[in-house]
Amino acid sequence: MEHHVVPRSEWLDARRALLSREKEFTRLRDEINAERLALPWVKVDKDYVFDTPAGKKTLAELFDDRSQLVIYHFMFGPDWEAGCPGCSFMADHFDGTLAHLNNHDVTLVTVSRAPLAKIEAYKQRMGWSFPWVSSFGSDFNFDYHVSFSREELANGPVLYNFTQTPAEQAHDELPGTSAFIRNEAGEVFHTYSSYARGGEEMLGTLMILDRAPKGRNESSTLSFIKRHDEYEDQPKAHACCAA
Repeated sequence: MEHHVVPRSEWLDARRALLSREKEFTRLRDEINAERLALPWVKVDKDYVFDTPAGKKTLAELFDDRSQLVIYHFMFGPDWEAGCPGCSFMADHFDGTLAHLNNHDVTLVTVSRAPLAKIEAYKQRMGWSFPWVSSFGSDFNFDYHVSFSREELANGPVLYNFTQTPAEQAHDELPGTSAFIRNEAGEVFHTYSSYARGGEEMLGTLMILDRAPKGRNESSTLSFIKRHDEYEDQPKAHACCAA
């Protein structure tokens, strides 16, 4: 994109015009957020059990004594050697949110179908501390339409992002976010899910890049992303932390 260099007064006119559009977007986002909160709920009647570092836990137990649960569906299949780079990019944003979410009665948990041992090893490699559990052997990922069997993919379109998605555009594992609430009686309800690019607003790095002069500077969605320990120029350790 070619940019003109103009006097500041002309830049201010253009910036104020954009500000008007940004305010429209902010108001629309507020309206969408209100509609999201107004969605009806679905009672979760199925018993799901997850492998956690503290042993087997049910979906209700993942709330960790809070009333709200947000689950990030992390792409990491049982036979994968490492987690998805894009999901790893998302997960890099989680640890700093935990104290704030927990104080606001929200528990954030990441769920993958990889066995717990693989999850723990990858989590250690990445240096993360957020809760991450395994749904291996459970229907959870399949019921929430983020995992698909080879048979499903071979038989045509699969249901992803609330629409029939051609198998060639799908994968055995796909990303998403789901929200749940638990009432005083211990009943669990599914309140919301989003998939594909629906989680972009959770990616603070993208929000910063959107304000940088070159934006995301990508050839396709997240084409620039690598796992944070795979970039060529790694951040240098501070002197007090250097080995």
